[in-house]
Amino acid sequence: MISCLRGAAVAVDEVHVAVWENELHRWNAGLSTLARLASAEARLLTRAVSAQCDALIVGYPGHLDLPAARRAARGRPVVFNPLVSLADTFVGDRRRFGPRSPAARMLELVDRRALAAADLVVADTQAHADFFASLTNTPIDVCFVGAEDAVFRPGWNPESPFTVLFVGKLIPLHGIEVVLEAACLAPELRFRIIGSGQLEHVLVRKPSNVEHIRWVDYAQLPAELHRAGCALGVFGTTAKAQRVIPNKAFQALACGTPLVTADTPAARELLADGESALLIPPGDAAALATAVRRLADDDGLRQRLAVGGRSTYEQRASETVLGARWRGLLERLVH
Repeated sequence: MISCLRGAAVAVDEVHVAVWENELHRWNAGLSTLARLASAEARLLTRAVSAQCDALIVGYPGHLDLPAARRAARGRPVVFNPLVSLADTFVGDRRRFGPRSPAARMLELVDRRALAAADLVVADTQAHADFFASLTNTPIDVCFVGAEDAVFRPGWNPESPFTVLFVGKLIPLHGIEVVLEAACLAPELRFRIIGSGQLEHVLVRKPSNVEHIRWVDYAQLPAELHRAGCALGVFGTTAKAQRVIPNKAFQALACGTPLVTADTPAARELLADGESALLIPPGDAAALATAVRRLADDDGLRQRLAVGGRSTYEQRASETVLGARWRGLLERLVH
C-alpha cells in the first residue's frame, strides 16, 4: 500500500512502534502478547504526525491503533485498511475461541469500535466490504491487496519435474488438508509446501511426493514461484475463505505463474476460470488433483494461464493501478 501511494506521488510518512520485527513466529495468544501490545500502544499514543498531513491511514493489523490515530489526526480524516475482522479470524476461521466465549465478544467489540472510529474503511474485496457493512455504518470502499512490483516480477520458467507450489500459513483458510489429499490422489506429481502454523501437525503423515519447508526468506519467494509448475491459492471452506484473495495469489499472478485456487465470490471479482486461473470448488481435493494434472499435462493451458494471469494483474492489481485507486479514495475524502 505504501509503495502504491508513493508511486502515485503521494508523500507517505510512517509512524510506527516496533513490536514483532526480527521474530520468525510473531504472534501467540497469551498475557505476554497482551502486555507487549499494550506497551506498544501506549508509546504510539505519544507519537505526533506532520502538520502538513492530509489524512492518516491505519493498516493491517491496526484494530487497536485507531485511538492513537484519532488522537494524532486532530480532526483530519482517518482511513482504516483492516484486511480482516479479528473475530472472524480467531473465532470463525481459526476457531481459537468459542463463538460465545468472553474472548469472542471482546474481539467483536474491538472490530466494531475500530471500524466505527474511521472516516473510511477500505476493504480488500467487495465480499469483505459487504461483511464489514454488517458491522459498521462507516463508509466502505474497496481496493485489492496486490503485490510488490519491485519484488514479484515476471520470470516464470518452470523446472522439471513439474512441481505444485503451496506457500502460506498453515491455517484453516488455506485448506492444507485439501492440498495433502490432492497430493495423495496425484502421487505422480511433486508438491512443495512452504510454511508453518496452526495445522502443521497434519503434515506428520504427508505422502512421499510432498516436500515441506517451514520457512523461506521473503526475498526468495519470487524464485520459488518462477520455477514452480503452478502455484496454489486457498481452498478452505470457512466463511472467511469466501471473502479473501490472499497475498500469494497476487504474487503468483505478478510472477506469471499459473494459479489454481478456490472458486469463491472474492476470487470471481478478479479471476476468470480457464483464462487467468483455474478455479475449483472449495474443499474439493479431487477437483484440485484434476486441475494440477491438467496443468502438468497441457503446456498450452499453462502458457495461457501464465499470460492471462499476468495480464489481469497488470490491468487490475499492479502498483500503478492500485496507487491511482488509493489516491482517488484519499482525494475524495480530503476534498
